[in-house]
Amino acid sequence: MALRSLGPAPMVFPHPVFVIGTYGPDGTPNLATASWAGICCSRPPSVAVSFRAATLTHGNIARRRAFTVNIPGRPQVREADLCGILSGHAGDKPAAVGLATERAARVDAPLVPTFPVVLECRLSHTLELGLHTQYVGEIVDLLCAEEVLDEQGRPDILRVDPLIYASGNRAYYGVGARVTAAFAARAR
Repeated sequence: MALRSLGPAPMVFPHPVFVIGTYGPDGTPNLATASWAGICCSRPPSVAVSFRAATLTHGNIARRRAFTVNIPGRPQVREADLCGILSGHAGDKPAAVGLATERAARVDAPLVPTFPVVLECRLSHTLELGLHTQYVGEIVDLLCAEEVLDEQGRPDILRVDPLIYASGNRAYYGVGARVTAAFAARAR
């Protein structure tokens, strides 16, 4: 297989599709889709999300020092896409998108109770990267809909049916079939 250089680009496969919940200065809930995001530490459990300074979410996280990561499933693709298109500066984005929010129990941020997975995060680190600021949130709680849990009470990726984003062709995809067990290569 020959590899061809495409130059520096912010591209890995896949990007998660996260809808970040924050409160504005006046307490209005805001939801913003983020794909520049992911797990960044296991102890303490932490997730990183990156936003440009021009976004409402950027200032909201800095002020409130908290956010939620709402993970949409395939049925919520329209709402997740709209949360990335519409601006919170224009008003009540959750209402415009058609999503109800409720106050998170452990952090000062709204969550979307109809999404299958939600992480409640307390801001622990801020890193200025250039065009984006990366916010690292310690995960203080993981909430999952009962119907996405397996027999051992763990989230099942096929039941969650999360969206993934391909930045190269600007499209959303679903998760495919299981390939094999992880951490079992020596046994094969």
